[in-house]
Amino acid sequence: MPRATGTFTVDGWDPQPYDTAEGATLTCVHVTKTFDGDLTGTSTTDIITAVSQAETSAAYAGFERFTGTVHGRKGTFVLHHTATQHAEESALSWTVLPGSGTGELLGIRGGGGIVNDGGVHSFHLDYELD
Repeated sequence: MPRATGTFTVDGWDPQPYDTAEGATLTCVHVTKTFDGDLTGTSTTDIITAVSQAETSAAYAGFERFTGTVHGRKGTFVLHHTATQHAEESALSWTVLPGSGTGELLGIRGGGGIVNDGGVHSFHLDYELD
């Protein structure tokens, strides 16, 4: 199974809190990114975040549409995100939505992870193509 690696930058972060009740704040966030490395392109992401009132833990889930190339093959696909963080521990993963690939990425499937190291975002995506 091929592995794509690289980095991305967050170009836009537009949070819209919708529930600020005691315990945690729930927010819809629209994110735009630029990818470099084995994935080259841009994406738009919509996530729902939950941040504890004390800001000691957080989680999010959402969907991202990537447009660009994977190891030189051009197209689009959708990623499903899930993440949790508590204290110094975090887990961020993404999975390709089966059937969402277009162009030369038709039939792409797989998953991977994201690492946020002090604001520097790196990723890996293990994938297969039909």
